[in-house]
Amino acid sequence: MTVLIAGCGDLGTQAGLYFAEAGHRVIGWRRSPKKLPPAIEGAAVDITGTLPTVPGDTDVVVIALTADGRNEAAYRTTYLGGTASLLDALERDGVAPRRIIFVSSTAVYGNDDGGWIDETEVPAPSTPTGGVLRETEELLAARAPQSVALRLSGIYGPGRTRLIDQVKGGTVRTTSPHWTNRIHRDDAAAAIVHLAGLQEAAAAYLGTDSEPALLTDVQRFLAGELGVPLGLPNDDDGAPATGKRCSNTLLTSSGFTFAYPTFREGYRAVLRGEGTRHP
Repeated sequence: MTVLIAGCGDLGTQAGLYFAEAGHRVIGWRRSPKKLPPAIEGAAVDITGTLPTVPGDTDVVVIALTADGRNEAAYRTTYLGGTASLLDALERDGVAPRRIIFVSSTAVYGNDDGGWIDETEVPAPSTPTGGVLRETEELLAARAPQSVALRLSGIYGPGRTRLIDQVKGGTVRTTSPHWTNRIHRDDAAAAIVHLAGLQEAAAAYLGTDSEPALLTDVQRFLAGELGVPLGLPNDDDGAPATGKRCSNTLLTSSGFTFAYPTFREGYRAVLRGEGTRHP
């Protein structure tokens, strides 16, 4: 089986390594392919430019793009424009992958009332960038019905240590209670491989660990692990928590098992220096 990963950055590379370990040929498209490990066949590709020929035996396509900026224009160029170009290339070359996995985000849900959401929730993005991701999902659903959207929550892991750095550096600010959702990079990559292997798949899955957590609880946990003072009050101001709580029930019911089911296991692994941040 040939797997094409369009956007072979940190997450795409880890997924590619997992596919390669399973015995598959993996082709990674990225602007700087020399950075890819030997197990992945790199090709110098700008997803917003002219795309090379897609191998005829491509069975799985993973779209794991990263925009050049966190604004609507950058997202529209990379996600919507790049995905449309990739679909055009597949049609041009007469390639019909069995599955296309689009790495999306829980940002397609605009919920901010602290409630639980799952895949039955109708996406209603509250930000322009979230809106572009939703448009891209709709484009794929219309042109490639074999597509699956993997809506990831906040990714952390090797090299993704912003929250750890804030706690360690004493730059944490007191905020009103806010629900957060996250997934370790390795679990996100493993979920991509898992969905690629399913005989039948739903149109979308929430990729998030098993325990949504208040941001202050995660900060306190990290402070305890690091042995540093946090500087946050012990009690919140009684205000209702904002944000949303994402359920991974559909993903786990499909047979997926998390290596890091909560932020505790995952952050402990990061603090131990486990894993590699791919360039």
